[in-house]
Amino acid sequence: MHPYVVIGAGPMGLCTLRRLKEQAIPVVGLEAHSNVGGLWDIDSATSTMYDSAHLISSKRMTEFADFPMRDDVATYPRHDQMRQYFRDYAEHFNLYEDYRFNSTVESITPQGGQWLVVYNQNGERHDLLASGVLLANGTLHHPNRPHFKGEFNGEHIHSCDYRSADIFADKRVLIIGCGNSGCDIAVDAVHRAKSVDMVVRRGYYFLPKFVAGRPTDTLGGKVRLPNKLKQLVDGTLVRLISGKPSAFGLPDPDYKMYESHPVVNSMFLHHIGHGDITVRPSVEQLNGSQVQFNDGTCAQYDLILEATGYKLHYPFIANEHLNWHDGAPQLYLNVFNPLHENLFVMGMVEAAGLGWQGRDDQAALVAKVIRMQIDNPKAAAKFHNKVKAKAGVRIDGGINYLQLERMAYYVHKADYLAAIKGEMRELAPGA
Repeated sequence: MHPYVVIGAGPMGLCTLRRLKEQAIPVVGLEAHSNVGGLWDIDSATSTMYDSAHLISSKRMTEFADFPMRDDVATYPRHDQMRQYFRDYAEHFNLYEDYRFNSTVESITPQGGQWLVVYNQNGERHDLLASGVLLANGTLHHPNRPHFKGEFNGEHIHSCDYRSADIFADKRVLIIGCGNSGCDIAVDAVHRAKSVDMVVRRGYYFLPKFVAGRPTDTLGGKVRLPNKLKQLVDGTLVRLISGKPSAFGLPDPDYKMYESHPVVNSMFLHHIGHGDITVRPSVEQLNGSQVQFNDGTCAQYDLILEATGYKLHYPFIANEHLNWHDGAPQLYLNVFNPLHENLFVMGMVEAAGLGWQGRDDQAALVAKVIRMQIDNPKAAAKFHNKVKAKAGVRIDGGINYLQLERMAYYVHKADYLAAIKGEMRELAPGA
């Protein structure tokens, strides 16, 4: 039997490889960097991390349930603390021995019901025949770069290239995008830049990281409210805690709570309120050092930073093999492929509060399915029929997520985890 190949050694790749090993499935991990941690290893060429980056969810709501973070780690850990956490995880579960580091995957092609994985390790090509492939290379690597009319003759970068606030020193800065990274970077910039403007094209819900001394994501009743009612209640609480964005000169959201990512940042509204950040509407045109906005105003800048997010990107495999439609692979539970039962997309899932444990639950289910494919092909065929019937059915819990490309793989946490657990129960007797 040829091994299964896990691509990536970030948190999703690590728990995937671990769960396959637990099921006695032969597995090889391929990682482009020289160590584990993925996005959280700031020294990796594929990392889009920056010096001031911290986790935006609290550690107890994010950690693996059976591998808690140390008590001396910050409530919202810094990127280097996260990197050490994943290195400790890999060491604890003996995962290093199964990885081939400095290995960049070049292509994955079907070959007689299996997969030919071609990768380059330290300048040397290797061909590896795999019984199955699990793509865990992450969703936050390939920048989404908007196109503007005209040309800008100053410095123009994406947040994926941002590392240190030193680049802002004494410059007139325009940040495009008001997501979590954009707000983090704007707060960095106000301490170094001559001026900081931010293009905010739509409304957001803003949350502080702490309320009454507790991490915001740990608050809430123990009784689960119906999803629609929770949207209403939590949206009202956010307005009571943070106020309406329009009170700070920001657009108010024209959608309900949880229909898009909230921004979790305790300092952004503080700096807006103190006049340290000027809110701008959409860019109309670039003209040398000048930017024209769609309200007719213009301003001069030395540096433009696009905090415009990322696109799903699996450059080593043809989209046709991933059942790609409408901006994302259409898969059952965001994982299982209706076209190839031995090709899995791991971690292509976002949900408020899902954490690493939710992704580990996903990995455990995939490992069970692979074990069933090996031991009980008849039961596996029945499961694959379900995959084909339900591929692309979104587990949204009735939430009307915004029709944005980056929201295409967003799910409702409680409903998604319930679906994962339901499949685990059904597989238990025959797996």
